[in-house]
Amino acid sequence: MAELSTIARPYAEALFASARNDQAALESWSSLLSELAQLVSIDDVREAMTDPRLNASKRIELLTGLVKSPLSDAARNFIALLVDNQRILVLPQIAEQFEHLKNQLEGTALAEIRSAFPLSDEQVQQLVAGLEKKFGLKLKPAVTVDPELIGGVRVVVGDQVLDTSVQAQLARMRDTLAA
Repeated sequence: MAELSTIARPYAEALFASARNDQAALESWSSLLSELAQLVSIDDVREAMTDPRLNASKRIELLTGLVKSPLSDAARNFIALLVDNQRILVLPQIAEQFEHLKNQLEGTALAEIRSAFPLSDEQVQQLVAGLEKKFGLKLKPAVTVDPELIGGVRVVVGDQVLDTSVQAQLARMRDTLAA
């Protein structure tokens, strides 16, 4: 995975640099990259993008035909560049790194919240408010339910993890008793 991130970084940084001073362009590229990353994650599309029987122009035509959003000339050129350089399958990593750069500019971060039970909107708001104080960032929550946690929550913000789940507490107790 680290190799794909290394390959994706220059593309994400170049796109970000071109759109940095225009909020509308940032949002436009963000949504387009997200859509392209989802498309490229589909097995049939991945297979078509690596099919040696298709030349670059057919791959570009195929991918641009699948995109629902209207494509600007810059977006078409970007897709053509990725196809020509055989980097089209790196789109999910490019989208991820672009979002990271965008979040840094805005002073925000994604908070991946895993909970053992469904959380109400009010509970999520309270949790996010506390986490924003702890991390000093404006957080965008992404909540999922994971029954394996037994109870509590596990929050990932960037490379920081806050794990208050029962599963983690049991693991710590097991490790303490085994030592």
